[in-house]
Amino acid sequence: MGSVRAGEQPRRSMIYRTLEKAGARFETLEDCAVAVSFGVGDEAETARRMGIGDLSPLARTGFKAKDTPAWLSGLGVRHPDAPNRARQQDDGALVARLSADEHFILSDLAGRSDLVSRLDGAWVIDAERRCYPMPRAHSHCWFVLTGRHTPEMLAKVCGVDLRPQKFANGWVAQTSVARLNAIVIRNDIGETTAYYLLADSASADYLWPCLLDAMDEFDGRPVGLDALLALD
Repeated sequence: MGSVRAGEQPRRSMIYRTLEKAGARFETLEDCAVAVSFGVGDEAETARRMGIGDLSPLARTGFKAKDTPAWLSGLGVRHPDAPNRARQQDDGALVARLSADEHFILSDLAGRSDLVSRLDGAWVIDAERRCYPMPRAHSHCWFVLTGRHTPEMLAKVCGVDLRPQKFANGWVAQTSVARLNAIVIRNDIGETTAYYLLADSASADYLWPCLLDAMDEFDGRPVGLDALLALD
C-alpha cells in the first residue's frame, strides 16, 4: 500500500460512509482509500460464492472520437478489435471498447498499472487528430461482483443473459441494472467468475443496497480488496 503527500486527502469512494458503517477497514493504495476488508469470516471464500466489492477509488479514464483507436495503438495499448469487448493489458489494466471510437480504461486491482495516468498525461490538443478525453473517475462508480452465484443474482436485476456459457470473459454489455443505465464487463479474477459494474456515480448510494438485497438469498456479502487479490 502506498501513501499520499502531506496535507492531501486520499481519494475516497462515493459510498465511503456506507462502507465505513458496514465495518470496512481502509488502507491507502497510491492516492486512494480502498476498503481492504470487512472483518467477517473468510472473505476470499465469500468472494468465490457471492461477493461485492467497491473499486470506485481506483483510477479510470476514457477517450472518444474516430482517431482514438490509432492514438491508443501508438501508445502501445492493445485495444479490442470490436465494440462491447474488453482486453486486459500486460500490467493488468483493462481497456473496454464501448463503440467504434469510445474506450473506457480501468486500472488493475492492485493499483500497480500506470496506464491511466500515462494516457491522461500523453493526451494533448491536436487540431489534426480527433481524440478527446472523457474523464471517468468521478462520473461512474465501479463495483465488482464475484462468485459462482453471481449470474443467478444478476438475472434478478438485469435483463441480459450474463451466464458464463452465454456471456464470455471479456464481453461488455451496456444495459440496465436495477433500473439504472450501467456497463457490465465480465472480467474473471483467476478461476472466479467476476463482473465489473459501472454506473452513474450519483446513483451509487442507491445501487449498492439494491445489489446487496439481490445477493441476500445467496448469502452474499461485501468483500475487501485483500480478498479479491487472494483470488488471482
